[in-house]
Amino acid sequence: MARRPLPRILSSGSAQIARSREIARTAADSATDVLHPLITVSRGLRKLAASARAKWAATPKERRGPTLFLVAACVLVVALLPYGPLLALVVLMGAAAWKGRERPVVKTGPDEAETARLKGLYEALVPYFSVPEDPSPLFSHGGDWSGAFGEYAFDGDGRLTRLRISYPPYFADGEPAARARVEQLLHAKSGRGREYRFDWDEEGNRLVLSVLPALPTTIAAQRFVTVPGETVLGFTDADAVQRTVPVVAGEATEDAPAVVWRTGPRSTEPHLLAVGRPGSGTTSLLRSIALQALPHGDVLIVEGGGTGEYACLTGRAGVLAVECGLSGALASLEWAAHETERRLIAANRARQAGLPTPEDTRRPLWILLDRPGVLGHLAAADGRPDPQELLRVPLRHGRAAQVTVVVAEQFDDVDMLSEAVRSHTRARIVLGPAAPGQIEAVLGVQPHTTPTPDVPAGRGYARLGTGPVLRLQVPATPDPYDDATSDAHRRAVLDLLPERSPAAPVTAPAPTVLIEKIPVTSPEPAPAPRAEPAPAAGPGPGPLHAPVPAEG
Repeated sequence: MARRPLPRILSSGSAQIARSREIARTAADSATDVLHPLITVSRGLRKLAASARAKWAATPKERRGPTLFLVAACVLVVALLPYGPLLALVVLMGAAAWKGRERPVVKTGPDEAETARLKGLYEALVPYFSVPEDPSPLFSHGGDWSGAFGEYAFDGDGRLTRLRISYPPYFADGEPAARARVEQLLHAKSGRGREYRFDWDEEGNRLVLSVLPALPTTIAAQRFVTVPGETVLGFTDADAVQRTVPVVAGEATEDAPAVVWRTGPRSTEPHLLAVGRPGSGTTSLLRSIALQALPHGDVLIVEGGGTGEYACLTGRAGVLAVECGLSGALASLEWAAHETERRLIAANRARQAGLPTPEDTRRPLWILLDRPGVLGHLAAADGRPDPQELLRVPLRHGRAAQVTVVVAEQFDDVDMLSEAVRSHTRARIVLGPAAPGQIEAVLGVQPHTTPTPDVPAGRGYARLGTGPVLRLQVPATPDPYDDATSDAHRRAVLDLLPERSPAAPVTAPAPTVLIEKIPVTSPEPAPAPRAEPAPAAGPGPGPLHAPVPAEG
């Protein structure tokens, strides 16, 4: 049986209906645009009338008569004035237009998606903040989350940026393990890839979660406004420290909160240990420290990696040596131990004689040791002593002798650090991505923030002695001889380098140690001073008795 075609009016009816709706919608929009002033004035008149009605209702009955008489008198006066009714009408229309204007909607609470996120977070915290014995638990399945969450804020993507949580008093907030479980849960539920800070108020039973902004990476190596004995390790959050230094960040000048490390006889943390992964920025940190130390002291650099990261400092004024080999490292560190003893003896004799300490004992001496684990492995394979053993005297007596030791090592070789290095380096820095357990093993405590897996070079944490753990961003101090270094950073480092000493060799076929301008290429201990010629044979020279000037 053949199908009959539908009538034309039925087949084209849907299209005509859609077209009619579009025409009606366009006409309504046009009418709204044309009549918008009238709509605004009408809305304002309605609001003014409602306000007048509310005020009349709130007026006591004994005062309604005088109020009505006053209003009638005002109307009579306006009616008798020239152009009074016209001016009154204009004023009324203006007030109605102002009252009826469209105002932006003020958000007074979370929307549906934010409410669902808060409720889900509340349900996830129930096992941690509740016990079966509690008769009126603050956290319970299906409970009201508004009683536990007092303050919250979201970003444009609907993720939490700040949250204040009230927890019951019986929660063990003094136990690090209990805190860590709650922080891990909040980190996972609030969104990964961001750095959170957790502020625990044990007295008020409050926990504040906040998202931290990324530290700026635009600050490069430069002359910082500090006094001798102060070193800027990097920059941190504004509310974490009380001191700021003026810096040039990009093309602007600003005051940045700095992590300042104080060394010298009155320092409580005279030596520093920096740990990180390859490419985390520990070498840049040592370069930054060397550039800040050279204007006021002498620097001795021992590089265990042998990659030539400190070649820009070779032969510079104030740089005693830049050693990459095992023989030169042993000779340099042995000289440093003798120099520390000499300074102690000279200072002690001066005090016993009632004289000021000699000038050469007050000039700071910096020993920068990068990757000592590699040198220790080479020394063990060659049957020689570990170079770290030669650091015992500078580490133990360096504060009194104006000798500062800075050691940088990678996480893979932290176990090879000697006991002297571990016990005397009270200033600690962790750079690069690291697990919370690794950070706690180096700093002694866990940070109050959650480390992110992807961080730029030079980003990490610092702790000076028993102080708080601070976020840290080391100023960009790359190798100026590296082809990957930008022109701005290369010029910034080169401008800070001292002039080359004309007597120091610029290139050499083998690494040498320049002490008292006598090259040492043998694995024997450091040579005697210039006033005493080195013996031809023997167990080695004794302690030095003359100051060792900076090269050049």
